[in-house]
Amino acid sequence: MIDFKNMNRRRFMGLAGMTAASSLMLPQFGRPAYGATPLAAVKEEDAVIGFGHVGPISDEGWTWSHHQGLEAVKAAFPKAKYLEVENIPFSADCTRIYRQMVSDGANMIISTSNYGDLIYEVSDRATDVAFMECDGHRKADNLSYYYIQHWFPTYVAGVAAGLLSKTGKLGYVASFPVPAVFCGTNAFLMGARTVNPEATLQTVVINSWFDPQGAKQAGTALIDNGCDFLFGIMDEAAYLQVAQERGVWAAMWNTDIRRYGPDAYVTSIVLDWNQYYVDQVRKRLAGEWTGGEGTLLPMGKGIDRDAWGAKVPAEVAAKADAVRDRILNEGFNPFVGEIKDIDGNVRVKAGETMTPEALYTWDWSIEGVSGLKV
Repeated sequence: MIDFKNMNRRRFMGLAGMTAASSLMLPQFGRPAYGATPLAAVKEEDAVIGFGHVGPISDEGWTWSHHQGLEAVKAAFPKAKYLEVENIPFSADCTRIYRQMVSDGANMIISTSNYGDLIYEVSDRATDVAFMECDGHRKADNLSYYYIQHWFPTYVAGVAAGLLSKTGKLGYVASFPVPAVFCGTNAFLMGARTVNPEATLQTVVINSWFDPQGAKQAGTALIDNGCDFLFGIMDEAAYLQVAQERGVWAAMWNTDIRRYGPDAYVTSIVLDWNQYYVDQVRKRLAGEWTGGEGTLLPMGKGIDRDAWGAKVPAEVAAKADAVRDRILNEGFNPFVGEIKDIDGNVRVKAGETMTPEALYTWDWSIEGVSGLKV
């Protein structure tokens, strides 16, 4: 059975006590001394690099962004051989696919989503192959994980939402009840409440990362319930199209897809893996790559807000960007207590800063968020 709570492929994840422009290295939470010895160097012409994706590269979303990273690697190292598999399921087929990559001579395998034990069965046996798992939760001598600090640009988008919403009712189209979604909904509402303390966020979980029909129905239901700003974590533009048709605002995820709703589009939480992937492959070829790392790409270097939509008032953009500037340039971290959950229990005490581990594994909703349960 797949544990969706730990399948947080983004999944989405912050660094308390670090600025968004700080080191890319996630502090190791009591980790052993993994990766003490780098894996052996590989000549570019002998290298085989494998990429495995959860979705289609044509999704214009999550998988497309990782495919762009692969294209950047190909441009940097044209003599290497590349393996790329789309739509890898959460089943034994996943393990077979990664085993085949190893059989095909892969020196480095990059899983652009979290597959947990399905991939660890392979990495544990192929100790001379470098494995990287996006939004993973395990490290070994030949295994590292990486992700993005999505909560910071999401908080900025929340500030804009709080300023733009007339009803104070915000809506969120959720994929699964996973940490990325809990963190995203919480960060979004926290940003909105800095300008509208009465704002609320209603979520609809559709149990898919890519389901245009489900996302359309969810967006419609949220608007029918009074929400005048939609946000979400989908790999397609369905709820943006609904927002365009219904005359409400929307913020998106992954890429710039404003053409599907130019009047409704506020911004997107945009991803850029290109330089990170090039750097990791370069280290692998040079014999400098070590496992046992957990890396979070910071705002401005892997994730950020997109350019504001054409209809966003200049004063709204300026106020939201003032918060972004504080995060980037002053080390502002908004994830400080007191923070209560939906039952009114204090989860983060007054003055206490949420740790990187807490943000990365956030699995509870703050006051004001409804409809999201594990």
